[in-house]
Amino acid sequence: MPIGSDPGEEAVPGYAAWRKGVAGVLAKARKVDASELGDEPERLLDVSTYDGLTVAPLYTRRDELPEQPLPGEFPFVRGTDATRDVHRGWYVAARFDGSDATTVNREIRTALENGVGAVWLGAGERGVPVAELPAAVRGLLFELAPLLLDAGADGADAAARLFAVLDDYRIEGVADPNPADIQISLGATPLTSRFNGTTHVGTDTAVALARQSVARPETVRAITVCGVAFHNAGASDAQELGAAVAAGLEYLRLLTAAGVDVADALGQLLFRFAATDDQFETIAKFRAARRLWARVAHELGAPAFGNAPQYAVTSAAMMTQRDPWVNMLRTTLAAFGAGVGGADYVTVLPFDAALPPGELDVSQAFSARMARNTQLLLLEESHLGHVRDPGAGSWYVESLTDRLAERAWGFMREIERAGGYVAALDSGLLADRISAVRAQREKDVAHRKTAVTGVNEFPNLAEEPLSEAARRPSRVARYGAAFEALRDRSDAYLATHGTRPRALLVPLGPVSEHNVRVTFTANLLASGGIETINPGTLDIAGIGTAATESGATIAVLCGTDARYAAEAGAAVEQLRSAGIATVLLAGPEKAVAELSGTERPDAFLTARMDAVTALSGLLEKLGA
Repeated sequence: MPIGSDPGEEAVPGYAAWRKGVAGVLAKARKVDASELGDEPERLLDVSTYDGLTVAPLYTRRDELPEQPLPGEFPFVRGTDATRDVHRGWYVAARFDGSDATTVNREIRTALENGVGAVWLGAGERGVPVAELPAAVRGLLFELAPLLLDAGADGADAAARLFAVLDDYRIEGVADPNPADIQISLGATPLTSRFNGTTHVGTDTAVALARQSVARPETVRAITVCGVAFHNAGASDAQELGAAVAAGLEYLRLLTAAGVDVADALGQLLFRFAATDDQFETIAKFRAARRLWARVAHELGAPAFGNAPQYAVTSAAMMTQRDPWVNMLRTTLAAFGAGVGGADYVTVLPFDAALPPGELDVSQAFSARMARNTQLLLLEESHLGHVRDPGAGSWYVESLTDRLAERAWGFMREIERAGGYVAALDSGLLADRISAVRAQREKDVAHRKTAVTGVNEFPNLAEEPLSEAARRPSRVARYGAAFEALRDRSDAYLATHGTRPRALLVPLGPVSEHNVRVTFTANLLASGGIETINPGTLDIAGIGTAATESGATIAVLCGTDARYAAEAGAAVEQLRSAGIATVLLAGPEKAVAELSGTERPDAFLTARMDAVTALSGLLEKLGA
């Protein structure tokens, strides 16, 4: 039965009663009769994702889909490995990119002793000098802890050094080890690096590395398809998946054209995706990604080899510079989603990753430990790894997985119709599609339709100003960047004047009347770095005195619509007489539709206004 059709009480017991209850609540909230809401009032509670997918308020048997095969079986929706150790769960991967090999080696050993299960190692231009790579990995047990390299343009040299280490690798006390147990990723990302403008090896070098890797006795994957590059530019989940699959197809064409067997070519790819604090979309994304790549393998006649590993990295785009401690909560949700979604490796970015090292006066060791322990709590205390694919069978998760896979496949086909990944990249199609989603997300954040806690909602103006280094432009399209830029302007004003930009609140009527809009206004202005002065309830006679004593040039009336009808005009005139240059009203314009001339407020503050534009204008008026 299609989504949206009436399943009937017999098919879903209690659904009719629930629908009636929804209609009653919505009718009361909208002050209309329930009959005016239509036959399906619950549709008013639907929300849409940036991929245009509808998320319903309730899922029932009407949304049930056929059961997917078990983990380890095509199309691998439920996981690529049927025998994964449930006591280990996924690999807790940590990033190491220091420049001193001895220090990095010590950090890696300490991390491995404290819960890390896989090593993501920066080398060359991105970390340890290539010549010192052997020293950085000295003493590591490769068959126990997979190694994932990230060496940028130095990838070929780093691979040569690592292969030399593996050629001499011996396991003490083991006479005949199985080299296939050693899992290595060389991390070549030429195609996705072309998209985000980072330096890397060329495609010819990546193909050569893949050919070498196929011949190695260890399990070596030369190429990483980095969907994170698209995510950090603002891509939706389906765009990230679709573009990654298109890039993967391009790699397969290059490899098979160079004489690599299809099965071997499929075995050379690892996928890296971003995990966000939208836990259900993250769960569905990783499940859908496996289904997509399995379909590619099936079309190529090698379905059994469509089980490429997945590497999850918590989203850098969702991280904030302001109130960065909240990032610990964001990354916890992201790691949960990636783990439940079946990722093979998960890296949690440190909570202060959006800031320069030392900005918060906490050590990098502390940040790294918090990131590591986030995963360990999920694995060791919450036991998330003990159940494979726990989202399976959930009507919501299965439906979201199915529709996300369909939308991502459609985006991949659009790229293919444009001539393939490289052609879509060169023509600008890929960037244009992603930019459109980025613009919509930025609009939603600016209008506070999308909340970023600590940034556009519940900001903390008592935070220490950020350093100049923290304000430098970033490649990552961080969700709260526009509001944080406003806060930067406030910080600069504070450094010059000793105080933040200020506005006067003018509460009208008793607290029971004005409290909601006073709280709303203070929160809104603070998100732009504007401090508010609240003198408490004012009568008309006391407004001028409060305005004069405040020294403010901007004031905001806060009260009920009924109170505005009775007192707003006189209050505005009192404020103007006291020298207030700009008078705002917290509420809709229709509340004072009868006012004109000097009695009329200059602008109105509402819940879904373009807050970034409005606050920027206020900061300009205040000299920030």
